[in-house]
Amino acid sequence: MKKEPVISIQHLNHYYGKGALRRQILFDINFEIYPGEIVLMTGPSGSGKTTLLSLIGGLRSVQEGSLKFLGEELYRASQTKLVNLRRKIGYIFQAHNLLEFLTARQNVQMAVELNKYISQQEAIARSERILRAVGLGSRINYYPDSLSGGQKQRIAIARALVNNPALVLADEPTAALDRQSGRDVVELMQRLAREQGTSILLVTHDNRILDIADRIVEMEDGVLISQSESAFVSSESGARTKS
Repeated sequence: MKKEPVISIQHLNHYYGKGALRRQILFDINFEIYPGEIVLMTGPSGSGKTTLLSLIGGLRSVQEGSLKFLGEELYRASQTKLVNLRRKIGYIFQAHNLLEFLTARQNVQMAVELNKYISQQEAIARSERILRAVGLGSRINYYPDSLSGGQKQRIAIARALVNNPALVLADEPTAALDRQSGRDVVELMQRLAREQGTSILLVTHDNRILDIADRIVEMEDGVLISQSESAFVSSESGARTKS
């Protein structure tokens, strides 16, 4: 039986500005993401990728069309509903956005403590567990200024995944990293997503990481112009079956 999509988008349009300055940014987007699927979105700068990501993540309001997250319609959703939605999504950005005056554990723990039903003791335990999972067990009490760029991005990944979200949105997570660190980061995301059943939508210009995708979608001038299974998946000789 086919799984229900985590994200389902139909005839989505989006505009910036008002009146004579109104300009259409997204044009008739139709798109789905399924549980555990890793989707990479590529395309030139200014093509609308980040705008679409922000709509999916509940950071902007849907203006036209339908956008459903876990079956919940976000068109005309209240701000309260959008806030609750954002708690079910993990976010990873090009800048790791860590608080420099907090340790690795404290940066991750902040995300756990958004859930008022989790005790501080459990929040600490969860944070330390996910940091060990991302290979930072020996850096739990380090501050960001004593960590490398790749290690900081691992903390950001831990923070995004610590609450077992249904979806992780990543915007250019490897852009500021060298080749090996970037590779390590996306393989880590891939492994943890597989273990948790989390879906990932990752915007990137980095051609070196396209092979981690189950599917690659390309956007140009606000239009999704192609959706394809990655060459990596296609070459697995049927080892992975699509639902």
